[in-house]
Amino acid sequence: MSSADFSKLCDHYNPCEQIIIFLRSWFLGLFVRVAILSSGGKDSASAWWWAICQGWDVEFLVTMCVTSGDSMMFQVPGTGIVEHQARLAGVEWICLETDGSEDTEIDDLEVGIKSLGIDALVTGALRSDYQKSKIERMCHRLGIISYNPLWHQSPQNHLTDLVSNGFGVMITSVACEGLDHTWIGKILDNESLSQLIDLSDQFRFNVDGEGGEYETIVISGPHFNGHIQIDGQVKWYGRRGELIIDSVSLSLDG
Repeated sequence: MSSADFSKLCDHYNPCEQIIIFLRSWFLGLFVRVAILSSGGKDSASAWWWAICQGWDVEFLVTMCVTSGDSMMFQVPGTGIVEHQARLAGVEWICLETDGSEDTEIDDLEVGIKSLGIDALVTGALRSDYQKSKIERMCHRLGIISYNPLWHQSPQNHLTDLVSNGFGVMITSVACEGLDHTWIGKILDNESLSQLIDLSDQFRFNVDGEGGEYETIVISGPHFNGHIQIDGQVKWYGRRGELIIDSVSLSLDG
């Protein structure tokens, strides 16, 4: 961990707590049990891969399953895919239900995380100060460390890294000018990523979808023992659209 990363990590802690975190972070390089807060999309998949590359023991994928259809903090559509990702990686999936209320959703996460006995929680937060600060304060209360490895990473570099590392990133919904129905169900590769970058420049939307311009699920990756097959229908509503998933199956390697 760089000194800059450590400084950001300790923003919410007093000096004594910072010393404890430093010592724990040093030992974490030798042994650490972590959970990944995962929605099934590209950002949490990238954060998951980052944790594996640290040599850490990823024991749980934790998904907030929103029952109301709306949430200030957590992705709602497509999160059921995480169960299948977990099976391909041999990781336990934890589904924590929440009604998505702004007042209680972080409490619902905290209750679930508290019982796992982990050392750290890893998230795919990119630029949402609201989400990042709430999760950091929760981890502080639980005495565990919050890692946000993608925080303020270059959006273009983030997407390029995903493609170059063999992640199968499928776009499942679009909701901005410049992205039409043909993008729904598309899997990002070098060609489509180049097109996406050009369109984001032309129509001035966030190329990484951070503003809700599009949503993704990850159907394959370097940490999966196979890939996920999706069958579904494209629904188009005039200016936005989504993939309605009819069935999901797993194709195992070997």
